[in-house]
Amino acid sequence: MERPWYTRFSWPLAIAPILITIFGIVFIRSATLHEPYAADEWRKQLVYGVVGIGMMVGAAFLDYRVWRRWALPLYAVTLALLVFITFKGHAALGAARWIQIGPFQFQPSEPAKVVLAIAIAALLCRGSFRKIQELLLPLAAVAVPAILILKQPDLGTTLVIGAILTAELYFGLPNLLDFGLYLGGVATAAAYVLTSEHMLKPFQRARLLVFLDPKLDPQGVGYNLNQSKIAVGSGEWFGKGLFHGTQTQLNFVPENSRDFIFTAVGEEAGFVGAVVLLALYAVTIGFAMRAVFAAKDRFGVLLAVGLVTMLAFHIVVNIGMTIGIMPITGIPLPFMSYGGSALMTDYIAIGILLNIVLQKDKLVFGDAARRA
Repeated sequence: MERPWYTRFSWPLAIAPILITIFGIVFIRSATLHEPYAADEWRKQLVYGVVGIGMMVGAAFLDYRVWRRWALPLYAVTLALLVFITFKGHAALGAARWIQIGPFQFQPSEPAKVVLAIAIAALLCRGSFRKIQELLLPLAAVAVPAILILKQPDLGTTLVIGAILTAELYFGLPNLLDFGLYLGGVATAAAYVLTSEHMLKPFQRARLLVFLDPKLDPQGVGYNLNQSKIAVGSGEWFGKGLFHGTQTQLNFVPENSRDFIFTAVGEEAGFVGAVVLLALYAVTIGFAMRAVFAAKDRFGVLLAVGLVTMLAFHIVVNIGMTIGIMPITGIPLPFMSYGGSALMTDYIAIGILLNIVLQKDKLVFGDAARRA
């Protein structure tokens, strides 16, 4: 007999992201308090959050194996959208990444991360991969959208996709030799991207140089990083108080409701507030990893690995760039940074992970019944 769904549901995995979203809305309000053009961002984020939670619930009760059957159509639609914005995308902040839909903007590269996690998992379940040539299809499937995203330009999302691919290949390939060959190819491609004048934009190259030497251009490319470190450091133990952070309220840190929202947390809530936020992320990632062990088929394992990697990579790189231990790449902080496309994508990922855990006992009982 199957246990009731609510006893199998991973409640901490569902609740922790919601608490982080509430945390984020509060700090988005604080970060935009004196910015008239962005004064309604917190209200929009509230709407995005409600819609995202609805998507999470929907995905949580949709059998995750359905995504394998939908992998090709989803991939085709995603690729078409990425091609579309390459030529017709709405430009903002020097990048063409958005499709304008009335008062809202949709960023296809955000759901592309989940779609590619699904597509990679589906492709790795198709073959034995005993021949290195069999790797070409999943690599090509990732390379095309990754190049389109890199040309937007969006180096951060391209790196996230690379992390998802690497994690799924590590768990999906039958031997480490093939994985080692893949890493060699990645190193070669990375060297080409970093040295080619055509792959990285000048501002992206400058960000990497400033990361290596923060004093290189303190009033130019290095300005964001230096102001962010000042804001986080000035918060000390308990912060300056909500709506009272000087760096945050005087807008010394650009994009402090988006990519640099952790600076507002560090300055206004201090070390203690940052630890609370990190604890919520630890709960999220910890319970998300349970899906990897709960999955009872190869597709479920690989999909869970890809989605957990996506979320963890975002958290580590975003917070790392805020405090100066990672280069600035424009990666949003999950459930915190302002942006509907990213927030809804993160909630869909959580919903899929919830279903993988939810299906665990159902699959076990179903298998036992068939054996009987």
